[in-house]
Amino acid sequence: MAKRINIRISGLGGQGAVTSAHLLAMAANKDGKFAISNPFFGAEKRMAPAESYARIGSERIYDRGEIVYPEVVMIYHPQVITMGKSYTMPFYSGIKRNGLVIINSSSPLLSDDDVNSLNDLGVSVFYLDATQLALDVAGTELSTNMAMIGALAGITKVVTMEAMDQALQDRFGKKYVASGGTATLDEAIKKKFAKKEQLLSKNLATVVKAYELGCAWAQTHEVAAVA
Repeated sequence: MAKRINIRISGLGGQGAVTSAHLLAMAANKDGKFAISNPFFGAEKRMAPAESYARIGSERIYDRGEIVYPEVVMIYHPQVITMGKSYTMPFYSGIKRNGLVIINSSSPLLSDDDVNSLNDLGVSVFYLDATQLALDVAGTELSTNMAMIGALAGITKVVTMEAMDQALQDRFGKKYVASGGTATLDEAIKKKFAKKEQLLSKNLATVVKAYELGCAWAQTHEVAAVA
């Protein structure tokens, strides 16, 4: 794989952006790669801007903090774009040439200027109605983040599905200790399902379905994997 892939996730409070970055890093570690995840947010409340970062590579990673020049940008809520609810403006600021943008939306949101800017950089844009997919497969919008990271894995192959399954087991199937808003979100997800087994199976099913959609889109649009 490339020495490093930097992933910037922009969403709103309560969507699991922080959990997503952590799961990606956990899965990468299980694949034998090096990874670091970290969050960036202000007020820990629902619908407030939230950003998180995942660095995954084949060599040891020492730097932390904000990712200014990502290979991948993931947008978890349309308001990040339409209402500027983001700590990074425009949302694709700093994205590297031939990068990837994944947007949770059922319809195009970008302005003509945004489209032209991304086209000039050779950036691919994948629209996925991740919230509807989560509702259809898991029965709850709380699994929107599972759909998003599944799509990312399908397109980039940055982590394997086996590693993602193991990461989900570790995060939701064992006694993992989270803090703050992340702990609150984890508990909300757990309460939504009657049993941990159902939580894990529904979340994994959501990841798998999005992974398949991401794979199909990447093949159609000739988007190369990074791993």
